[in-house]
Amino acid sequence: MPASVLDAVRGSGWATLALDLDGVLDKAAFMDRCAEALSLPDWFGRNWDALADCLTDLSWAPDAPGRLLVVSGWREYAEAAPGDWAVAQEVFADAVTYWSGRERGLEVVLVVGPLAD
Repeated sequence: MPASVLDAVRGSGWATLALDLDGVLDKAAFMDRCAEALSLPDWFGRNWDALADCLTDLSWAPDAPGRLLVVSGWREYAEAAPGDWAVAQEVFADAVTYWSGRERGLEVVLVVGPLAD
């Protein structure tokens, strides 16, 4: 992750979540990876509406003033399933918009290059 993003989050109390999509080629694998990487609740239905619900109702997640979701390895998925990737981006964008201006925040960063330590 770029150092500038990490520097901005450090000390803020925000939780940083990593979603590595390396090897994900279809919607089912994407949903499984989201469930695992984000520790989504048992009621997560592995569909777009359920993902949107999880990202806009964070009552299931540990308390934090905000969350930074860092998505890496997404290019292969975007090429293999462009329609689903477009929906995923829309879900992420809608969740960010939902939290904008609220007491708690959510930001999503798509990593273009390799992740730094």
